[in-house]
Amino acid sequence: MIALLQRVSEARVVIDGQLAGQIGAGLLVLLCAERGDGEAQSNRMLAKILKLRIFSDDAGKMNRSVQDMDSQGSAGGLLVVSQFTLAADATGGNRPSFTGAALPDEGRRLYDYFVAQARAAHPVVQTGQFGADMKVHLVNDGPVTIPLRMPPELK
Repeated sequence: MIALLQRVSEARVVIDGQLAGQIGAGLLVLLCAERGDGEAQSNRMLAKILKLRIFSDDAGKMNRSVQDMDSQGSAGGLLVVSQFTLAADATGGNRPSFTGAALPDEGRRLYDYFVAQARAAHPVVQTGQFGADMKVHLVNDGPVTIPLRMPPELK
């Protein structure tokens, strides 16, 4: 599973001119399931995202997670957007291959699973729509952009 995290002061997803999801300060999570991924990768990815200390403390150091952005237990938002193009392989030419991405039905299942687990573990979770043509608007705070990968299980 691949995720690209962007620390944001605000972010939103618009589909066909309609607002689908919106957060204030928090994390925009672009998420891609790869072939061979399962719930184990999803669970590990979510745990890492929720605990990753990339928000500033009072001294200006990256020392707080999205679960405790102000040392008082205030949680930031998560905006989770499906992004199969994170699995792109452009080593073979000028047109990327996406064969490393999970097949659409499995990608949707794992995206839905990740979102359900996130909603059970975190108070502010918004989403895009799997497979939709989305317009993602964000104000990257920092900028801070962190790539994460939980390798698929080997068969």
